[in-house]
Amino acid sequence: MAEDLKILTGTKEEQYQSLLPQLRGLLEGENDLVANLGNVAAALKEQFGWFWVGFYLVKSGELVLGPFQGPVACTRIRKGKGVCGSSWAQGKTLIVPDVEKFPGHIACSSLSRSEIVVPLWKDGEVVAVLDVDSELLDQFDETDQQFLEEIVALFSFD
Repeated sequence: MAEDLKILTGTKEEQYQSLLPQLRGLLEGENDLVANLGNVAAALKEQFGWFWVGFYLVKSGELVLGPFQGPVACTRIRKGKGVCGSSWAQGKTLIVPDVEKFPGHIACSSLSRSEIVVPLWKDGEVVAVLDVDSELLDQFDETDQQFLEEIVALFSFD
């Protein structure tokens, strides 16, 4: 697929439905995980204009910053700490309408107001998380959860 992204306006669901086949095409035939994570982060940021989109990879018992789009970020996060570490520890997607009300939130940027974190799985283990931050309160909902979980399921960790 050409590395051109067609940005669609419309409802959130329509935007995701337009983006999904483009992501499938982008990932098809490319086996490099870093390249694929980078392109997905860029595509999500371009489509939705979120403040920060990126991945943290599980390495040596902690989350380590991977490919991302946005301002500089926290480099390492311990399991169970912050939204990312909590998503990893619980093995589930977390939607946080107001990060200041999340116990133990790690403020990589004071501009981040709401967040969604989606775990990526391999062989029954969380191997990474997708972290998306918005400068708006209550930005994320079940529609985001549904489609972002579908997007992270596109990754192969072979």
